[in-house]
Amino acid sequence: MSKKEKENKEKQAESKTEEVKAEPAAEKKAKEKQDENGEEKNSLEEELAAVKDQLLRLTAEYANFRKRSEKEKQDAFTFAKAQTVKELLPAVDNLERAIANDKEDFDGLKKGVQMTYDSLINILGKLGVEIFGETGETFDPNLHNAVMHVEDENFKEGEIVDVFQKGYKINDKIIRPAMVKSAN
Repeated sequence: MSKKEKENKEKQAESKTEEVKAEPAAEKKAKEKQDENGEEKNSLEEELAAVKDQLLRLTAEYANFRKRSEKEKQDAFTFAKAQTVKELLPAVDNLERAIANDKEDFDGLKKGVQMTYDSLINILGKLGVEIFGETGETFDPNLHNAVMHVEDENFKEGEIVDVFQKGYKINDKIIRPAMVKSAN
């Protein structure tokens, strides 16, 4: 064998040795990459689990808030009704006493009914209820319900001539519009 052939064989042998050495190194790098990917995958799974847990907790917290708000709203409504009834009870008591009175005293009965009416109006005032719809007021379609019209020169246009049913409101909310007769 010539010197060149020997050198070529040696080079080939060395390259095979390097390839053999390189293969375990490549496998080692691939395994390291897999380990890194595995660790990264585990890290992402842990982060996903944490986010899911946080989302579940937030959902449960919102559901509890909704239930609590609904209960508070219902309690406030019940309390308001109870306060209203409590205010009305003295008027109911006065009516019961008037009914229980066996005397045939019409004037006394009328006076008792008038006192009960005044008591009810006072209670409505305490509850913030305003009464409107008086004769002589100007007709307002937002407040009044005109069930009749009259052609009369003695009244101004749109003036309320007669009130069949008074109107009631709390603040700006109309509970019941006044039923009136207005002039054209």
